[in-house]
Formats: sequence, structure tokens, C-alpha cells
Amino acid sequence: MPLPSGGGILLLTEAQQTPGSLIGVPRYLRVFAPALLAAAALAALFIALVVGGAAAEREVLDPGAFVRFGLPTARLFVDLSAAGMIGGLGFALWVLARKKGEYATALDFAAGSAGVLTVASLATLLLTFIDVSGLTPTADEQFGAALAQFVTDIELGQLWLLVILFAALTTVLGYALRDQRAVLITLVSAVVAIIPLAQQGHAAGASGHNQAVSALTVHLLAVAVWLGGLFTVIVLQKKLDRARLKVVAERYSTLALLAFVGVASSGLVSASLRIATPQDLFGTGYGAIVLAKVVALIALGILGALQRRRLISGLDRAGEKAARLFWYFVLLELAFMGLASGLAAALGRSETPVVQTPLTGSTEVTPAEWLTGEPLPPEFTVNSIFTAWRFDLTWVLIIAFAIFFYIAGVVRLARRGDRWPVYRTILWVSGMLLLFYVTNGPFNAYEQYLFSVHMLSHMLLTMGIPMLLVLAAPVTLLLRTVEKRRDGSWGTREWVMWALHTPYAKFITHPIVAAVIFAGSLWVFYYTPLLRWATTTHLGHQWMIVHFLISGYLFTLSLVGIDPVPYRFPFPLRLVTLLATMGFHAFFGVTMMSNTSLLVADWYGAMGRTWGLAPLADQSLGGSIAWAVGELPTIALAIIVSVEWSRSDEKKAKRRDRHADRTGDQELREYNEMLERIAARDAAREAAQKQS
Repeated sequence: MPLPSGGGILLLTEAQQTPGSLIGVPRYLRVFAPALLAAAALAALFIALVVGGAAAEREVLDPGAFVRFGLPTARLFVDLSAAGMIGGLGFALWVLARKKGEYATALDFAAGSAGVLTVASLATLLLTFIDVSGLTPTADEQFGAALAQFVTDIELGQLWLLVILFAALTTVLGYALRDQRAVLITLVSAVVAIIPLAQQGHAAGASGHNQAVSALTVHLLAVAVWLGGLFTVIVLQKKLDRARLKVVAERYSTLALLAFVGVASSGLVSASLRIATPQDLFGTGYGAIVLAKVVALIALGILGALQRRRLISGLDRAGEKAARLFWYFVLLELAFMGLASGLAAALGRSETPVVQTPLTGSTEVTPAEWLTGEPLPPEFTVNSIFTAWRFDLTWVLIIAFAIFFYIAGVVRLARRGDRWPVYRTILWVSGMLLLFYVTNGPFNAYEQYLFSVHMLSHMLLTMGIPMLLVLAAPVTLLLRTVEKRRDGSWGTREWVMWALHTPYAKFITHPIVAAVIFAGSLWVFYYTPLLRWATTTHLGHQWMIVHFLISGYLFTLSLVGIDPVPYRFPFPLRLVTLLATMGFHAFFGVTMMSNTSLLVADWYGAMGRTWGLAPLADQSLGGSIAWAVGELPTIALAIIVSVEWSRSDEKKAKRRDRHADRTGDQELREYNEMLERIAARDAAREAAQKQS
């Protein structure tokens, strides 16, 4: 039966289907679907280029129509292939079973997409160079030398070179590594290939650069999971019977819902940085493209909701019409994703209402603006604790999802009739809210300007927040609420169980290793180039937060954790480890207080602040914070260890009492009888000696 649209796609009839196959699957879906996606994306791209003005000939240094249209087209295929790469790998790692043919097909699709990404990125690099240099492509040495300088000395060229290299690496790894655990390496390479795309989406040195990079990173990864996952479902359609497709579609639906939240929130943040007034939105070509993309996103959200609520649940028992409707929805969703992808590529070439250019050499530019790209904030006061905010979308979403899933786990336990201590939920939510305050509040707003604020956030990340999170026992909750998979695939539970039993986990969770990481990383971080990297770059700043959280979490887990770890010290040795580590920590604070040289002097010492302490005095204050504030969590941890020690003794005593009640003090009677036998034997010996 041909499609009503006349697309030439045939639907399988009842007689044509194999047992257990899904009725209504288009025979040539894998051919028509990418053509539909590409057609929708290219149509949206070319129209949006005209609407946004990027298709118009430039008055100065116009690169020609080929570059004006070719560059955004190449970038479009970069985005689409990156989505296929991430989507295929995500399916292989979290959705599919390794022993089924679907797993190898998904990996092949991911590796092929990475290969396309490599070629598309190379084309984009060449076209970008022609666009910014104004040179005409030739085979002479001058053009080659200029191109080599572009990819080695210019940041934009370096970023594209990184994309090409890691995309090529992902291609090789995608075909070479097939074990589920080894595919993690491939996924890391793929994510690294995506990050440079986010870093070039907003001018470095322009206002809001860090917020834009965070938003674009979230956007690219979320779109990759969403679009790439849908395309992977289409690629796998010949491998999936009715029942299996339902399972795969349900798991993908969960990923798509999370991705929808990420795409919507990141799009809102990105638009707010580039559109300042309603006139910018409704009166410019850029705003018109944004509105069109919003419409496409809303349509995708509606389609996803209908699929999740109406179509997926009955796939395993669907008739021909219902199954056909499911695939029509898939194609329709893919078409809207193509439209959104084309619009996004056009936005990257369109002039923004709010100018996104780095600060120039004007005399009005302050030293702080030169260094950070942001105006120097007002003086840090008590009011700043409540009013200063600089939001980071990455951490907003991480924290929101962490709270949601924790509470969802508690609710699932309650519905099952199991109890979960209320105080653990309070601790988890409190720890996450404190993390939100540190990563989005006054600490994030002022730590680039005041070393003391940076140090206080460090103390909270390594000692305050981990203590709250560890006592909430998130891993125990996860293992009690997430069901074990039966089809051979690895879900959240399986990955966590594997991670807990790896030799690496056993090593880093050992109390001595955790203590060395916790205390030693202080010296390594502050007295190596790591401090400069974390202070001056957004990526380094994100790494710093993650590192401080993990090092503090591991150390706290080794002392007072509830979640399972391979080994913990006895309680007396835990107290000794805590006191020794905190003594080392205090020594670091004292050293920092007495330091007469300014760390990262060309940053903290060059801000041009006219308020607050002098940079060296502020650094000394940071050292005193590291010394004094660190004592409070130490006391709290010591109290918790002591309480757990006391409770452990009480539990042992209660176990002995219960055992005595069950056995009628059998051990005590046997012990007394043994003493009586010994006494009788000794008495007999004494009597025998006297007689002799």
C-alpha cells in the first residue's frame, strides 16, 4: 500500500511481515527518513539565510555566494552528523543489548556519523578560513601557509582543528571498540569533539561569554541526544520486532524528555543574550528566525507528548493502522527537527540584535572588562550575599535533575511500602540548593575578582556540600529503586554497579587515597598552572567545580558514608585520618596567609578594583578562610564519626543480646562450664601433688 503523500514508500502488508515484526513499518524508511531530514533542514536554512540577511552580498570583503551559502550548509551537516554520533553511542551504552544485532548496528551508525562529521568539519574549516581571511583558494604556498597559521595560531582555527581530530578519533574508536565498557572511551572522544563547537558560538571577550558557552554546550548535547536518538531508532527499525521496539521507544522517550528540557532552557538563555528588547524579537530577521525555531520546538514537544502517552504504550500489540501512525509521527517529528536544525545553522550566520563582538581598545574599557569580558561588579557587601547572581545553566539543570530524580526515588519507595529516612531527603535537597547557591550566586559572580570569595566557594565545594550529599546516601537509594534490566542492556543501575566494582573505584575510594587526593590536590591546584587555567577559562572553571566536589565527596564517603564502598577504616583509624588530613589542610591555610607573592598576579592584581582589600591582603584573607572555615566541617565530621562509632558498639551489643536470647546464653554456659573444668583439673593436680 503506497503512502498517501506519494512519497514512494511501501508499507508491509500482513503477508509480507516476519513473525513478531511491527505492522506498518515503511520498507524504505531508512532511505526516505534522511532525505526528509536533509530536505527540511536545507529548505529552512536557505529561507532563514535570506530572512536573517546572511545571504546578502557584503559591502566589504564579500567571500562570494558559494561561501555565504556553503559555510552554513557545511555547518548544518556538522550538527546533524554530530547528533548521529552522540545518539548512536548513547543508544549503544544505555538503550540496547550487546548480544543483539541492534547494538552493532548502532555503533556502526555512530562511527559512520563521526566520519561524516570529520569531513563536514574539514569543509567548514576551509570555508571559515576563506570567509575570515578574504583569500581566494589557490594551490600556492601562500594560501597553504596562511591556512596553517589559521589552525595553529588563531583560536577559531584551533577549535575547528580539535573538532576534526576528535571526530576522526571517534570514527576509528567507533569501529574498533565494541565492548560496552570500552565504548565509554568512544563517547568521551565524541563529547570532546562537541565542546569546541560550543566555545566558538559566542565571541570570546564579549559580555555573557561564559553563560553563552554553557547554554550552547547544553543545547548541542541535548539536540544530539534527541535528534541522534530518533535517527538511531529509524536506523534500527529492521532489527526491532514489536515488543523490542516498544522497549527501545520507551527508553528513548525518557532521554528525549530530558533533552527537550535542555534544548528549551538553553535556547531561552542563548536568545536572552542576543535579544534585548521586544523590537529585537519581532522587528528583526534574527528575531523572526528565533520565533520560527520556537514554533518548531513547541511542535516537537507536542509530538513527543502524544507519542509518549498514546502510541508507545501499545506498540507491542498495535494493529496496522496504529503502528503506521507511530511511524508517521516519527517522520513528522524528524521533519520538524530538520526545520529546527536548518534554522539553528542560519542563526549562527545572522547578525544578532545585541552585538556579539569582543571589547576593543577604547579608553572606556576597564581592566576588568579586558580580562573577564564583563564590567567590574559593584563592591561586595552584605547585600551582595542575597542580590548578586550569575546563572550557569549547566549547573542549574544538573541540580534540578538531581533533586527531581532523588525525590522520585523516595516516592517510588513510599508507593512500594518501603521507608526512607526523611532527614536524608532534607540533606540531599539542602546540599543541592547549597551547590546551586555556590555555582549561580554571589560566589560565581565575584570569585573572578576576589580570591577570598573563590577560596570560600572552594571550602563549600570540598567540605560543606559533600558532607550533606554523602549522608543522603544517593547510591543506596538508586540501587533500591531502579529495577534491574533483564534484556542484557545496561541501564543506570548496571552502570553504577559496574563503576562501584571497578579496580579504579576500589583505588580512589580507599581511605588513604581519598585523603591524599583531598589534601594533596590543594597544593597541586594552587601552586601549578591549574589555578590560572581554572581562573581564566570557562572550561577550567567547570573542571575545578567538578574536581573539588569529587575530592570532597570521596574523602567524606570514606569517613561517614552510608553508600557501599570496598573498604573503610575502623572508627579509631577514621578519626586519626580525619585529624591528620585536616592538620595538613590547616598548614596549607597558614602557608597561604603568610605568602608574600600574589597568585595569578596578572589577573587578581590587574582587575583595577577600587573597593575591597588589596589583592595580596585579599589572598591572605583567603588563606585564613581555608584555615578557619575548614575547622567547622572537621568538627562536624569528627562528631559524626564518634556517633557512628557509638552506634556501632550499641548495635554489636544488641546483636549479642539477641543471640543470647535465641540460644539461652548457650555461649555463656559453655564458657562457665569450661572454667569449671579448668578449675576442677587444677584442683585435681594440686591434690595429686600434695599426696605425692
